[in-house]
Amino acid sequence: MRLAMVAGEASGDLLAGLLLGGLHERWPALAAAGIGGPKMAARGFEAWWPSDKLAVHGYADALRHYREIKGIRDRLGDRLLAEPPAVFVGVDAPDFNLGLEKRLKAAGIPSVHFVCPSIWAWRGGRAKKMAASCDHVLCLFPFEPELLQRHGVAATYVGHPLADAIPVEPPRAAARAALGLGEGDPVVAVLPGSRRGEIEHIAPAFLQAAARLHRQRPELRFLLPVAPGLRAMVEPLVAAHAGDAPIQLLDGRSHEVLAACDVTLIASGTATLEAALFKRPMVIGYRMAWLSWQLMRRMGYLPWVGLPNILARDFVVPELLQDRCEPEGLARETLAWLDDAPRARALQARFLDLHHLLKRDTARRATDALAQVLESRS
Repeated sequence: MRLAMVAGEASGDLLAGLLLGGLHERWPALAAAGIGGPKMAARGFEAWWPSDKLAVHGYADALRHYREIKGIRDRLGDRLLAEPPAVFVGVDAPDFNLGLEKRLKAAGIPSVHFVCPSIWAWRGGRAKKMAASCDHVLCLFPFEPELLQRHGVAATYVGHPLADAIPVEPPRAAARAALGLGEGDPVVAVLPGSRRGEIEHIAPAFLQAAARLHRQRPELRFLLPVAPGLRAMVEPLVAAHAGDAPIQLLDGRSHEVLAACDVTLIASGTATLEAALFKRPMVIGYRMAWLSWQLMRRMGYLPWVGLPNILARDFVVPELLQDRCEPEGLARETLAWLDDAPRARALQARFLDLHHLLKRDTARRATDALAQVLESRS
């Protein structure tokens, strides 16, 4: 079977890579191609363009790269119409994928969208667009299918593949040994994002917070996993903003870092869900260009932006956004977790419940749903 996929950014590459594992179990001779990253390539995926081509940060960044990205989408659509796959799967990246899916669906190519856009949080008008664009949506969260079905969109709850990939009991001791950390070392993970725009806007505040923490608690260790291709950007920022803080840069290894740490300073996004599945206290920070922030703020429906808070429907972890994402507040909230063990334990219990809710053998469920879409077309 020939499958086409598009995954944007590191989080989409991770989700698509996990999905491809399940697809290959059902269809061992599966051939998959399109836009993807290294996790997908490890599963035999042929990337015609790399996923980081779609990694933009906010509206201002999207406008700067609009012509290039639209050109890629047009050429990809032409190629898929000339050589139709059995099914197209768009993984997240709704601004890119929904338009492509609409074009393919109109030509009779079954189109499935993996990851429901956050229509429950903002941009609810996308629900109508999805009904016209895709035949089926694979949902990560249990409340999403009913919401989509109200708008005439067929959907299946498949759970979250990260809940299958991350152990229910985090391997803290093994991760610390692999990273050269002592059992008693207090460790702060610093995760300022995986996109260039995120690093530019968020990393300086996170690094300055680390410098403050180091001055107050010299015994703290800091780990910063660097996304592929971003080390040359991160190193000068560390030199400029981190002071004497002992920040260890690692190429990737974010899951080991989250398993090993006591608390994490983390950019809003999929990484916050990963941190929750590792049962780690966190301080969520996020900044973006002023114009992007003004537009996003006006379209939001919920009081939360971090996935752990959205799923808990409560501020279980602090969110410091835009002007509040500054070093003093970030450092203060980080120390609050380190100094309140009962609060941290209560949070870990909530995250354990969340893990069980999302652990649904996603690859198998998603593959079953894809098979049903194909059968309905045969």
